Amino acid sequence: MGTAQIPPEPQLAPKGPSRLLAPWWHTAVLVAVLLLASVNGTRGKHPLVAGSKLPQYIWTMVWEWILVGFIWLGTRKRIRLRQLIGGRWTKFEEFCLDIVLAGAFWLAAMFVLGVAAKAMHLDQGGKLEGMRRQLGFLTPGTALELTIWFCVSATAGFCEEIIFRGYLQRQLAAIGNSMLVGVLLSALVFGASHGYEGVARMALIAIFGLLFGLLAWWRRSLRPGMIAHAWHDSLSGAVLRMLK
Repeated sequence: MGTAQIPPEPQLAPKGPSRLLAPWWHTAVLVAVLLLASVNGTRGKHPLVAGSKLPQYIWTMVWEWILVGFIWLGTRKRIRLRQLIGGRWTKFEEFCLDIVLAGAFWLAAMFVLGVAAKAMHLDQGGKLEGMRRQLGFLTPGTALELTIWFCVSATAGFCEEIIFRGYLQRQLAAIGNSMLVGVLLSALVFGASHGYEGVARMALIAIFGLLFGLLAWWRRSLRPGMIAHAWHDSLSGAVLRMLK
């Protein structure tokens, strides 16, 4: 009687462009949905949700998991979701290394974004107040809302890195036959998908997406970016709550 064979562990994503992860129309539909949701978001509320922030938060998490599910449906015959992420931790040292990389990346990214914000004059008092008002519909107001916001942030860190860096970046790199093209285009889509933040901050978010893309390309893993993304969103919500 033969012994059961254990399937090999998926390899990390290659640094160069590879074959398409899904049909081209799948990517076109995803980008169109992201941009349409962004346009609706410019009205000051997330699509399909109004009123209390808790339904807003829940819908945001559900929406991002729906997008990840759509990506899984389009890519499941060509690549495993674990491969999009870049494998899993096999040693505690690998986990610690990704924590350190996430922290170092976040500090460097905050410096770059600070310089970019100053160059765009987004650090002026009036614009800071305008940003606070514009994001008021998302700002946690109670301890319960802040707790759920941390769940939203963790979801965003995991799902958005899969959507934009795990899938879109590699898919666009394959279409354009260049990883740099994939990094740049996915960063633009990332910025354009945040219409509720206003045009100026969309440009800043695109720069943030570019940095995340370079990290994923260099590390060949989404794990440090997921940690940094979740940490950044969590901290942003807590700071906005204090300012409120």
